[in-house]
Amino acid sequence: MAKGHRTQIKRERNANRDARPSAKLSYARVSVQKACFVLDAIRGKDVATALAILEYNPRYASGVIKKLLQSAIANAENNYPDKNYKQENLYVAECYANKGPTMKRIHPRAQGRAYRIEKRMSHITIVLDER
Repeated sequence: MAKGHRTQIKRERNANRDARPSAKLSYARVSVQKACFVLDAIRGKDVATALAILEYNPRYASGVIKKLLQSAIANAENNYPDKNYKQENLYVAECYANKGPTMKRIHPRAQGRAYRIEKRMSHITIVLDER
């Protein structure tokens, strides 16, 4: 159990918080494996190049990740007035997908059998930084 008053604990936790602009999408209806194919393509790229890659990538996850990246860019420009981030200087510092819950569905098969279909979800995070 942590020592100290509740507000002191929160103050210490917020002091250690990552100050880089980011965006997170929880419960995205795309599997982690499929999202990671797209995330690997944009990791380390500047945001203009990353948006261009996502625009012409044929995968379903690229549309979801493109909206998330645009949200992270807007967060950087609007939520950090003291840092004064410019879109030209931003790049994708981190991007990852974590496993979310799985919806289990039943698909009827021949002779009264049932096959399970797993509809996977993921939590996708994009963290930007300035060069």
